[in-house]
Amino acid sequence: MARTPYMAGNWKMHKTVSEARVLASELVSELSGASAKLMIAPPFTALSAVSQVVSDSPIRLGAQNMAPEESGAHTGEVSVAMLADVGVEVVILGHSERRHVYGETDELINRKVKLALAHEMEVILCVGETLEEREGDRAETVVQEQLAAGLDGVGEDQLSLVTIAYEPVWAIGTGRTATPEDADAIHQIIRNRFSTMYSAQAAENMVIQYGGSVKPNNIVGLMAKGNIDGALVGGASLKAETFVPIATYDRT
Repeated sequence: MARTPYMAGNWKMHKTVSEARVLASELVSELSGASAKLMIAPPFTALSAVSQVVSDSPIRLGAQNMAPEESGAHTGEVSVAMLADVGVEVVILGHSERRHVYGETDELINRKVKLALAHEMEVILCVGETLEEREGDRAETVVQEQLAAGLDGVGEDQLSLVTIAYEPVWAIGTGRTATPEDADAIHQIIRNRFSTMYSAQAAENMVIQYGGSVKPNNIVGLMAKGNIDGALVGGASLKAETFVPIATYDRT
C-alpha cells in the first residue's frame, strides 16, 4: 500500500500565544493544498488559541506530552481529557527529551500510550538511541526494546491511531542528521519488528517518521527512502519559510 506521508511540527518550548497564533495562521494559509497528513504541536499555553486557528483546516492539533493519569492530585500535569477539550487530536509521547532530560521510563511512556489510545487520541511514539548506544552497536536493540515496551498491551486494532517517530538522540537539535541510509535501516528494523509483534499487514501499514534536525535541504533524501514516511520536525517547524517546504514535499 502507499502510506500517506505525515509531517509534524513540534514547537517545543517556543512561541507565546500571540506568536503561536501568527505562525499557525501562516501555515493554514500556505498548507491548504498539501497532500501530506499535517500536525503542529504548540506549547500547552497556546493550544486553545491555535485550535481556533486550525479548526477548519487540514492541520491537526497536537500536544507535546500528557499525564499518565486521567485526573487527580497531579500538580503541573495536563490530562488527556483537558487536551481533547481544547481540540487536540494527537499527542507526542516518549520524546527523547522526556526520556533523557526528564527521566521518563518505558513503563511510564507505555501508561501514557495506553491511556491516550483508550480515549481514541492519536499517538506519535518516539524511539531512538543515544550516540553512546549507537557507537556501542546497540541502536537496533535499544529501538526494538523501546518499541516493544512502549506498545506493551496495545492491540493491533489500535494501531491505526499510532505513528512511530524514529529520532536518533544524537541528531536532535545538533545539526547532525542520520544519513538517509542509516535512518532507513532503522526504519526497516522498526517495520520488521511490527511483523513479529503484530502482523505483516500491520508492518506494511505503519507510518514511521524520521526526527532529528530535519530541514528543507535534507527532506528530499530522507523521503526518497521506502521506509521513511514523513518527519517529526523541531527547529525547522518554528518558521513557515522552513516548515512549509518540508510539509509540502511530495515524493510521488
